[in-house]
Amino acid sequence: MTTGPIRILVPTGSLGAGALEEEVRYGISRGAQAIATDAGSTDSGAAYLALGISKNNRGSVKRDLTILMKAGAEAGIPVIIGTSGQAGGDLNVDWTRDIALEVARELGIRPRIALLYSEQDKAELKARNAAGRIHPLAPLGPLEDETIDACDHIVAAMGPEPYMAALAAGADLILGGRTTDTAVIASFALLHGAPLGASWHAGKVSECGAQCTVYRDRGSGVLISIDDDGFEVEPLTLSNRCDVESVSAHMLYENSDPFRLTEPGGILDVAGARYAPLDDRTVRVTGSAWEPQPYTMKLEGAAAGRYQTIMLIGIQDPDVLADVDAFHDRMLAALYQRVRSTIGDAAGDFHISLRMYGWNAVSGDRPAADTPRPRELGVLFVATAHSQEMASQIAKACNPYFFHFPVAMDKELPSYGFAFTPADIDRGPVYEFKLNHVVQTDDPMELVRTAWIDLRQEEAA
Repeated sequence: MTTGPIRILVPTGSLGAGALEEEVRYGISRGAQAIATDAGSTDSGAAYLALGISKNNRGSVKRDLTILMKAGAEAGIPVIIGTSGQAGGDLNVDWTRDIALEVARELGIRPRIALLYSEQDKAELKARNAAGRIHPLAPLGPLEDETIDACDHIVAAMGPEPYMAALAAGADLILGGRTTDTAVIASFALLHGAPLGASWHAGKVSECGAQCTVYRDRGSGVLISIDDDGFEVEPLTLSNRCDVESVSAHMLYENSDPFRLTEPGGILDVAGARYAPLDDRTVRVTGSAWEPQPYTMKLEGAAAGRYQTIMLIGIQDPDVLADVDAFHDRMLAALYQRVRSTIGDAAGDFHISLRMYGWNAVSGDRPAADTPRPRELGVLFVATAHSQEMASQIAKACNPYFFHFPVAMDKELPSYGFAFTPADIDRGPVYEFKLNHVVQTDDPMELVRTAWIDLRQEEAA
């Protein structure tokens, strides 16, 4: 169905990260037929789905939406947003919707807005699970109804079909719930008959905007052009460029296999893809393939769990730094004993961790014996308990030991540097993902709800 290249402007890797007006103008001057970008991720943890909030501040999202909606209205091309509001739950979509309506009023435009909701009903998921339609992804096992009930919000990651349907119905702006990044960008090209392999691969390469370029700090977005034989990708900033390595390497971004990427309804296979410079800024890709598979949607469920209180100290004591592992082990044992002796059974199934920043806080692994001692050490105390009050009481019980624990008991008590007073900071509940499963569907639309806000009709009325 393609009669020429289908050009899609990807202005930024995530809505709110900083679209650039001059780049958007350039992409439209090059013939962009749609603007598409992701707006969320699970990268920052489960809290954003559990709470229905965005990691990005409202001002940054409004700024980007203003640039994109204005450009889309002036050029007469659709604006496509996926995983709205960071997590793509219903609350996240509605938060983005309210910003978009505010922007439309301020710009004096009347877009037809499609809202794609992919948050799931628990009873429906239980029924599908009982019918054997939900399957675990490693390392989890079969899904239990209790796990579904424990989730505050559950979303299913959409493919491109709901976006294609909304575009076909005349949407000027699409605000989608949880969606695979690739599907958001590929949807416009797939609607217009572009090859599946090239469309999906172009979406994958461009999903993070300028991350597929050589100079990732020069600009924010890229332009992809998809035709019957492959696709091209070029930066939206003239001082930037793509090369074979920057484009091909993006298959490894958030993907364990450099040649295969699983998406709803199929697998993108780039083992036969060929990358070639078209000019000094643009790379052309051919040979991408698409393998149809039974349609599945990944389920993400998030919930609040137990509660935490934290404390922080900094240490430059040479005796501590000379044997960090031994200091950690002795202090941790003393803190546990302190809680058991002062609070006792009332503490319940509590947990204390000491995270030694500057030593092994990120990995938790024991450094090799010949590792040079650090110049200084930051120690983060984390108490986890069944209630916030108990986590706080555990921290208070541990406070004297945490701030003054000696390396050698026959020496004077030290005082370590502390950043705050009061020293104990209640962190609130621990948010975690409960689901790592896929649900089989017979129709890509059956777990998606579409709502419309037609400002054109409202104006006419």
